[in-house]
Order: sequence, then structure tokens, then C-alpha cells
Amino acid sequence: MRATMTETTGQIRRRVPRSDAFFWISLGFVFVLAVVAVLAPVISPYGPGTADFANTQGPPSAQHLLGTDQMGRDILSRLMYGAQASLLGPLVILLTASVIGVPLGIVMAWRGRWFDAVASRATDMFYAFPGLFFALLVIAVFGRGMTAVTIALGLAFFPTITKFTRSLAIAEIGKPYIDAYRVQGVSGFAICFLRLLPNIAPAVLGYIVVLFGDALMSLAGLSFLGFGAQPPSSEWGLMVSEGQIALLQGAWLPTIVPGIAIVLTVVAVNLVGVRIADKIGKGE
Repeated sequence: MRATMTETTGQIRRRVPRSDAFFWISLGFVFVLAVVAVLAPVISPYGPGTADFANTQGPPSAQHLLGTDQMGRDILSRLMYGAQASLLGPLVILLTASVIGVPLGIVMAWRGRWFDAVASRATDMFYAFPGLFFALLVIAVFGRGMTAVTIALGLAFFPTITKFTRSLAIAEIGKPYIDAYRVQGVSGFAICFLRLLPNIAPAVLGYIVVLFGDALMSLAGLSFLGFGAQPPSSEWGLMVSEGQIALLQGAWLPTIVPGIAIVLTVVAVNLVGVRIADKIGKGE
């Protein structure tokens, strides 16, 4: 029995540092990626549109570390520049969703009754459509391009943030300190946005970080389909789409490299977000 307990304890001790290691590796990856995105014009070997027509679909070499695409453009340079749109896009999407969803969720929890019921039914209507399908409807009205896509996906993501914020706010409103503020005559606006919001903000932020990967995948998917970023952009989803031609001709790097970048970024951000949410849940 003692041997079993010792072995179990040892397994737990090994598992916790490993979890921390994955978190710090993921956080480091995201940080490096953000730095690369900001400094791309300075550190990239070539411009995103610089073409070497004598070396189309070239293999990795000293001049082109990740090879070239079907137009002779350096894949590594385009990947670096593409990080700007691929990271900034999800940020704008989630910022748009949060500006709508967080205040609405708090007001729904605070007002309750008929307002909460009507607003809940209205947000439920958005769940009747898959996020990408709803985004396509918005794009059909406003047209293609990054601006239309970010607005569309922002509207597609806000119901999720609204419901999450509402559930947190309802739990917070039931606490004694809220009643104390009410007795003191503090206005509902001040209670909601100056007292309640700061208390639930860490949990909301952790949830938004988790959603970042979903937003990135959705943006890349729409760009892949031709609705998001347009040529000559080097957004990663568009790079995968453009690389399909080269893939049919046996050159896999133009498609695989940005695809791997998308997967690694989504996994890293999700690991960071889940870890942050876990720490918040434990009150650390």
C-alpha cells in the first residue's frame, strides 16, 4: 500500500512540472511569434512580395531557408509578415466580440427578469447558425476582405462571450458585497462596471485567450476559402490556399509550412489560455 502511494505521489510530482514546462514553452513561443510579427520588416530576409522568378518552388537553401513558392517568393519572409495579419486579426475579432459581449452579459445579469429573458433569446438566435455560416452571411452583405471578415467573426463570437460573462456576473451579484453597495446607494452602473467587472475580468480574459485559437482558425479558414485576406497578402490561411497549386505539382512547402504555423500557434495559445483559466479557477 505504501509503495503504491509513493509511486502515485511521484507520478503527480512529475506531472506538475511537465504541465508548467508546456505552459512556459507555449508562452515563450507566443512571445517570440509576436516579436517576429512586429519586427518582420526589419528581420525578414526579403519583402513579402519579392519574387525570384528563376527559382520558383525552390527547395530550402542558404538564400531561402524554407524554400520559395510558385511565384518565387521567399516562404520564410512571407511567414514572418503573415504573422502580423494572422495574430492581429483574431485580436480585433475578440476585441469586437468583447466590446459587445462583456457589457451586455453584465447588464443581462444585473437587470434580470424580462430584459435578461429577451436578450438571452436574442443571443440564442446566433447559436442557431454555425459561426462560419453566420460570417459568410455578413460577408455577403459587406463584401470580402479582412475588414468584413473581422467584423463578421466578431459578431459571431460575441454571444459566447456574452453568455460566459453573464454566468460569472450572476454568481458575483449574489455575493454580500454587492448588497452592501446597494445599501450604500451606489448606482447600478458603478456597481456593475467599477466594482463587479474588475472582479470577473481575470476569468473573462482567460476565456478570451482560449477563444483566440478558435478565432485564428476561423480567420484562416475564411481566407483559405477566399473570403478573408486577399492577394498579395501573406496571411497564413491565404498562403495555404495559394500553395495548393504547388502541392499538386509536388512542392509541399508552400502549403505545409503555413499550415504548421497555424497549428502550432493554436495549440500554444490554447495551452496558455487553459493554464491561465486553471490558475484563476484555483484563485492563484
